[in-house]
Amino acid sequence: MKKKITAGVDEVGRGCIAGPVVSAAVILKHGINLNLLKDSKKITFNKREKIAEHIKENSYYAIGTASVDEILNLNILQASLLAMKRALERLTLKPNLTLIDGNFAPKGLQNYKTIINGDEKIKVISAASIIAKVYRDKLMIKLSKKFSDYAWERNFGYGTKAHLESLKKFGVTLHHRKGFKPVHKILSN
Repeated sequence: MKKKITAGVDEVGRGCIAGPVVSAAVILKHGINLNLLKDSKKITFNKREKIAEHIKENSYYAIGTASVDEILNLNILQASLLAMKRALERLTLKPNLTLIDGNFAPKGLQNYKTIINGDEKIKVISAASIIAKVYRDKLMIKLSKKFSDYAWERNFGYGTKAHLESLKKFGVTLHHRKGFKPVHKILSN
């Protein structure tokens, strides 16, 4: 009988107004501490980074992204699914079951199950949410060094009050999602 290999997939950054959408696909190894795995949003920044390192050491994982242009051209849902597909394609070990957070899956995927709030319910999806969040946060921190007016090192591209005020004051960058309402509104004025 073939060994069952399960991958968990989650994406982060769907609700942001700046930066790419990032997805991770993870297959856990036996050495993983399952007690550490929960929804990435419920873990502090510093703790999340430490847990991400533990996951990386005890899993097969891959990252997939969809750019700001792809988000604009496809829409955020399709871009998220594209990021998921890219993450799954980059896994070195191929799963025979894929568990996906949410209620949509990339087209053409075989043997999968979508699970609403999967990042809270399923450990392997929690691991994917942590890996994706840490990767995206680091990316936004790096971008914030060039675009310091927008405080991406604190808001990570989400449309906080301060971020929206910076948008009005300093304008729209190439990393802003021009099709998203708050950004589009500023461009239209």
